[in-house]
Amino acid sequence: MNNTRPLRLLLINPNTNAALTRQMQQLAGTAISAQTQLHCINPPAGPHAIERQADRDAASAQLLALANSGACQGYDALILACFDDIALQTLRESVRVPVIGLCEAALFAARALPGPFAIITTVHAAVPGIRAMLTRYGAADQTCSVRAAGIGVAQAAGTDTLVAEKIAACVRAAIEQDGAKTIVLGSGGLTGRAADLQRSFNLPTIDPVLCALALAQSLARLRLGSVT
Repeated sequence: MNNTRPLRLLLINPNTNAALTRQMQQLAGTAISAQTQLHCINPPAGPHAIERQADRDAASAQLLALANSGACQGYDALILACFDDIALQTLRESVRVPVIGLCEAALFAARALPGPFAIITTVHAAVPGIRAMLTRYGAADQTCSVRAAGIGVAQAAGTDTLVAEKIAACVRAAIEQDGAKTIVLGSGGLTGRAADLQRSFNLPTIDPVLCALALAQSLARLRLGSVT
């Protein structure tokens, strides 16, 4: 095992939105050290956004195809950049290094901050799945609400002013009506919005991509995998 070489992380955006993948790559510089090498990819085929169960199923198949193709080899840790944590356990069984999901990482951070916390997501169809994950991860009792802004994932990743207003209104409702003390952004499409929202509302606001990157880098430093 070579402990002197740079750490190598792979971030997989499981939808085909290459612009969002680039956005995640740009944001990553605030979460990882200059010595860590980060490679960001998305599948060549599959859904442009993951909003329904059919999207999750199609994206899961593409993720497993990537893993079986060898594209995930040679890294110290992987980040699955989807808040649904789709195919997370299956991907872990396919590679020999830590694999971090966005929801799992965000909940880890939220539990370390003042509670309760609210999760802000994009489409209303995502809410039941997020609630199911909260139960699975044992975090339902610490969550005061899961709110959807009523926008598509691709819209959330854009720069439309109306979209930003809808997200802010959702955060405001979570604080004023639900008593949230921490905000978790529950979609990869909301990447990069946490800092502005935290400044606007003066409340801890968690970007799950940053959390997953930080956790992946920490685990990668332990050299838990079999990369040589």
